[in-house]
Amino acid sequence: MKTRIEAITRSVVITTLLVLSLFALSAQAATPDPTGLNADALMRKASNIMVTGDLAGAIIIYLQIPAPGPEGDQGQFASSRMQAARLEFAMKNYSAALTVVDELLAVYPHNIEALQFQDSVKEAMMPQWKRLMQDTIKFVPHLLKGSLMTLLLVFFTIIISPIGGLLIALGRIGKFKPVSRLCWFIIWLFRGTPLLLQLFFIYYGLPAIGITLSPIPAALIGLSLNYSAYLAEIIRSGILSIDYGQREAAEAIGMSDWQAMRRIIIPQTYRVILPPVGNEFIALIKDTALVSTIAMVELMRTADQLFNASFNITVLGLAAVIYLLFTTVFTFAFEMLEARVGAYEKR
Repeated sequence: MKTRIEAITRSVVITTLLVLSLFALSAQAATPDPTGLNADALMRKASNIMVTGDLAGAIIIYLQIPAPGPEGDQGQFASSRMQAARLEFAMKNYSAALTVVDELLAVYPHNIEALQFQDSVKEAMMPQWKRLMQDTIKFVPHLLKGSLMTLLLVFFTIIISPIGGLLIALGRIGKFKPVSRLCWFIIWLFRGTPLLLQLFFIYYGLPAIGITLSPIPAALIGLSLNYSAYLAEIIRSGILSIDYGQREAAEAIGMSDWQAMRRIIIPQTYRVILPPVGNEFIALIKDTALVSTIAMVELMRTADQLFNASFNITVLGLAAVIYLLFTTVFTFAFEMLEARVGAYEKR
């Protein structure tokens, strides 16, 4: 009997211990893990609130996610703080955004995303004039480097195209019909098609027939031929504007056609053709931007690359200022030259 009672007592004790163990496990499972399921639930709740447009409410929920314990977390704390900082930044609460990022860096001091975001916030808080100065110091050296290529193209085109234009103009007004018709065809072709198409044909089309050019020669050839065609018509009109009686007078004193043209006619055309030639060369400065399409890294291509890398509109403004500076210098230079040769009569 005693043995039976002891067995029953032992069974009751074991059963009680099992029940207590089950209760303990249930209570532990019911206790929310501050860095686990509770953090995930808060992240979901904040996301749902943010979808409704309540950014301030979403920030409050994100900031409720506690810092990780000794065993760390699954990234909820860092994600919540970065999301809250971005929302504060979107609402232009820059000081609040910095505070949130500082809280994250206090736990994870080497978080690269937080450090980069901190720099962005500090840059956004910078006064506009100071940011402009900083961007100018940052971008201008690169733009000036690209400007050297622009000036190189302008310089060589200014040297080559007047010579080509003069030869085409003389051939156009000459008496030898095949040459005259060939010069007319050159003028018709290069004035009637876009410069961009001509550059494409020279750089991308000529390799199809075995002629491959690097970007710089292709750009120089395209610009020189195009501007030679335009200058040819300007020079031809200047030559024809000189009274024909001067040529007859030159022939009367024994000059040949070439001597009359070189000593009498062409020197008088300078005064007539200088204003339109100046306009063409000023346009040339802007047209050099088209060579960026054939892999030439000049001013416009440099500005485009910097803008695509930084999405900073300041770089385009600085490029515009440099173009304006170049065209202004050329404008004043040609005005002084026009005044020197008496391009405009004083009335």
